[in-house]
Parts: sequence; structure tokens; C-alpha cells
Amino acid sequence: MAVSDPPGPLKCDHGLRRQTIVASLLADVFQGRVTAGEHLVTRQLASRFGVSHTPIREALIALAGIGIIDLEPNRGAVVRRVTARDVREICQVRRALECEAVRHACGRIEPSALDDLTGGFRRQLTLPSSERAEFVEQARALDDQLHDAIAGSSGNTFLAAELGRLKILFRAFRDVSWEVDAGHNDYQRLADESSEHLAIVAALAAGDRRAASRAMSRHIMGGATYWSRALRQTASMLGNRTASTVRRGEGLS
Repeated sequence: MAVSDPPGPLKCDHGLRRQTIVASLLADVFQGRVTAGEHLVTRQLASRFGVSHTPIREALIALAGIGIIDLEPNRGAVVRRVTARDVREICQVRRALECEAVRHACGRIEPSALDDLTGGFRRQLTLPSSERAEFVEQARALDDQLHDAIAGSSGNTFLAAELGRLKILFRAFRDVSWEVDAGHNDYQRLADESSEHLAIVAALAAGDRRAASRAMSRHIMGGATYWSRALRQTASMLGNRTASTVRRGEGLS
């Protein structure tokens, strides 16, 4: 997987600055642009993103809240090492939250919205493998739409807020994993997720809480296996790249 250059100054609404910075820094961590133990310096980040120190501090607090960095006295923000075990544990928590949300969302989502989601996921599922790369953005939007609808229809404000707090982390795992697939020209996970999503939507449409919870559980834990594998692959590629750089350096001495 090619590691892209970090973004320049933000181009987003004022109210989305913190969220955009958090998403960008998560991508930096998962794609190896910043590594475990590295310090994130507020002044440098403010210069990079073209913002004041305030949204940077807010973003760092948010990252600390989801366990990606540690805010240490006299040391500032230090990046934590994220392992496949961390991913599994995060997904266990997500499963508990999402299964609870989907149970309570049954009967609360408009049938027309569920019909739209069904049509979208069916189109994703029937795409030829050769065309899936062109529809990644659509798949991302459908995934967001379903999970946001479930959280928003759960009837539990605190639960919805907690899912909202963590979703940027979930989506960072998802997007980095899909980039790993893009590097291998393998988009099978897009089809697998479409099948999993269709099962969730069908249960929601039937008002079957038990089936909805089971389908959601399968979906989340399927993602956990997939994300963990992608994270290991990314770490391996970064390790190989570092070793290659060291060998070239040794050859020049």
C-alpha cells in the first residue's frame, strides 16, 4: 500500500475542523506516517493544518479518548502502538453497542429509507469484481448511512452519542483496510459487507430484533477479523520498507 503525503491546510466547514483533523491523524497512525512513541506537537500540527491551537488540542483530546494517543504530563501527546488485539477489543465493544442499537432501531426507521439501503447494497453485491474499485465511495456512503440511521433511531441518546464518538475510529479502520485491498486489487470485502448489511436491513424491515442483533454481531466480528489482518499487513509492509531503507543506507556507507 502506498503511503500518501500528509494533507495540507484544511478545506472544510469551521464546525468540522476537529473531526477532520482527528480523521487525518488516525490515517497517519494506521498508514505509518507517524509511529508508536512519536510526539504530536501542537504547534507543528497547527502549522500543517493551517488552524489555531484550539482545534488541534480538541482533536488530541478526542484521540486520547479513543485510545490512540496518550496525553502525558510534560511530554504532551504520544502515539500509542495499535495492535491487532486492540482492534479485536475495540470491535467487541462496538458489537455490544451496535447490537443494542439495532435491537432498539427495529420499527423506528422509515421503510422507504430501508428500501433505499436495500437497493444500494444489492447493487454493490452484484457489481463485477473488475468494477468494484469505482464504487468504493458509494460503499463508504452506504455503510455510513446504515450505521448512522441505526444509531439515530435507537431511541437512546447516550448510546447514539457514544457510537458517534467512536465511529470516526471505526471508519478509519475501515478505510485503511480498503486501501490495503486496493493495493492488492482485491475488493472481495466490499461484496462480503454488502451481504452482511443486507441481512441487517432485512431484519430491521421485518422488525425482528433477535435476527437484527445476530446479523449485526456477524457483521462487526467479520470486520474485526478483516481489520486485524489488514493492520498486520500494513505493519509488515512498513517494516519491510524500513528494513529496505536501512539496507540501502548501509550500502552507501
